[in-house]
Amino acid sequence: MHELSIAQGLVDVVTAEATRLGATRVRTVYLAVGRLSGVEAGALEFSYDLVTEGTLLAGSRLIIDDVPIAIHCVRCDAEHALPGVNRFRCPVCDTPSADIRRGRELDLTRLELDEPDDITSSPGSSFSVSSANPIS
Repeated sequence: MHELSIAQGLVDVVTAEATRLGATRVRTVYLAVGRLSGVEAGALEFSYDLVTEGTLLAGSRLIIDDVPIAIHCVRCDAEHALPGVNRFRCPVCDTPSADIRRGRELDLTRLELDEPDDITSSPGSSFSVSSANPIS
């Protein structure tokens, strides 16, 4: 189950960013997970709950955005989403394509963090951090 190591890597990346920003807690972590990424969402959610205990992410929510597979069709000169992983042919003109444009992602896209308590912020307020960095 490689989702456990992915979840641990996610906790490491998010903890580093939250610490850098001076956050007191992570509320929500948003991930984009492509259907060809090899990641099973249920196993990742289970692993996430295990590895976040005792960290800034304890009690946080993991929101997974499912990214469908999309190919580029040379005949149509367009990107088309595919209904599944069994047929890599343009759904419009039926031309085969191995030019995968989306579907392999495993990207941290956004964080919701509690701000540090200070004179200018109210306790419990949150802010968002957006990132297009893939989890490594």
